[in-house]
Amino acid sequence: MPNTKNLTYKTILIFWLPLATTWLLMSVEGPFLASIIARMAEPKFNLAAYGVAFSFALIVEAPVIMLMSASTALVKDYHSFKKLRNFTYSLNGIITLFMLFLLVPTIFNFIAVDLIALPTEVVKITYWAFVALLPWPSAIGYRRFYHGILIRNNFTRFVTYGTIIRLSTMLASTFVIYFWFNLSGAIVAAIALSMGVTTEAIASKLFAKKTLLKIQQMNDSKSNNLTYFGIIQFYYPLALTSIISLGIHPIVTFLIGQSRMSVESLAVLPVINGLVFIFRAVGLSFHEAFIALLGENGEGYVPLKKFGIIAGTLSAIILISITTTPLAYIWFQKVSGLSIELTQISILPAIVFSIIPALTFLISIQRAVLVYTRETSPLTIATIIEVSTILIVLFVGIKYFDFVGVLAATIAYITGRALANIYLIFPYNKAILKFAK
Repeated sequence: MPNTKNLTYKTILIFWLPLATTWLLMSVEGPFLASIIARMAEPKFNLAAYGVAFSFALIVEAPVIMLMSASTALVKDYHSFKKLRNFTYSLNGIITLFMLFLLVPTIFNFIAVDLIALPTEVVKITYWAFVALLPWPSAIGYRRFYHGILIRNNFTRFVTYGTIIRLSTMLASTFVIYFWFNLSGAIVAAIALSMGVTTEAIASKLFAKKTLLKIQQMNDSKSNNLTYFGIIQFYYPLALTSIISLGIHPIVTFLIGQSRMSVESLAVLPVINGLVFIFRAVGLSFHEAFIALLGENGEGYVPLKKFGIIAGTLSAIILISITTTPLAYIWFQKVSGLSIELTQISILPAIVFSIIPALTFLISIQRAVLVYTRETSPLTIATIIEVSTILIVLFVGIKYFDFVGVLAATIAYITGRALANIYLIFPYNKAILKFAK
């Protein structure tokens, strides 16, 4: 465990920087893969297909997203390690079976054609991109479990090393497939993504090997009482939060498919998300750092909160300075490879989305406090509020105001996140009373 007494901004920065770097490196994936797809044949259809396939994979991945938070909070000795490890393996097996179920052609076609109404040119590409993403969700769960252990034991630098291995593998496989195989852009991107994260998962286990030897010698009286039922009680609100949050993406895809300029919107949304995620990533990375640095009795809370507010404000300012200036055209057109038409469609939604990094830091702080105090139920309610708001605002924007789909989506995402932040103020304030004195 890192030393959490008398925390300074420098101490927080040194601990958090490898995690922030990890998320920043991961945030490069989206823009890089989108730029490759945009430079291959039929970029509009392939960008749309990749966005849809990736949104499906996110749903499957949703139950394992919070395993890093769980292992950071719960793995205190070998007993708790074994319990959570077995839980992780079981969860990975379930999500892989579910993904195989979705890949049954009749089921996939029902979702893609009958429900989402994807254009014929997009459906086949989407299916094979989804096939290529089959190893991705369980690999994510595996590596997030071991990342939590590394973070708790102050080895955040190994998390960054694993991400470098992931990106290196992804880059190498992208160029090999691009030059040696005649595949659609969306499929190239999906294969590269799966290969990268699988390699990272293996590396994470190897990096944690010495830490696991130490854990085997640990015996924590509190964690000795940890049972599978206790893990489920702690974890299911977190998993449900992720499932609801990520499960909305196909519904958003469906609604965008009914909007004005639907194919163009489906094509540019992953590109916009790629830019915004670079700045959201540092906020998301702050969640586990906050949990790990709070200490045994929450003594690190005040400096962590102040640090998070400063970092969130700066990240939003930087993003706004990009989306509201000619730098936006450089990013979308020159870096991402979008056409002039798609670039022009992207600008306004990107400006609307620019406030999300600040809201991400805020919700990371709120969630970290609630996970630390094991008050996870409010997180599910907040997510339900967020998702419901997104659907309502998106539906109204498309059906009644005839917004371009991608603009309606970004307005909906911002509104939903803001309301979730507002709701969490109350349980968050109650939780900090446990250690604010």
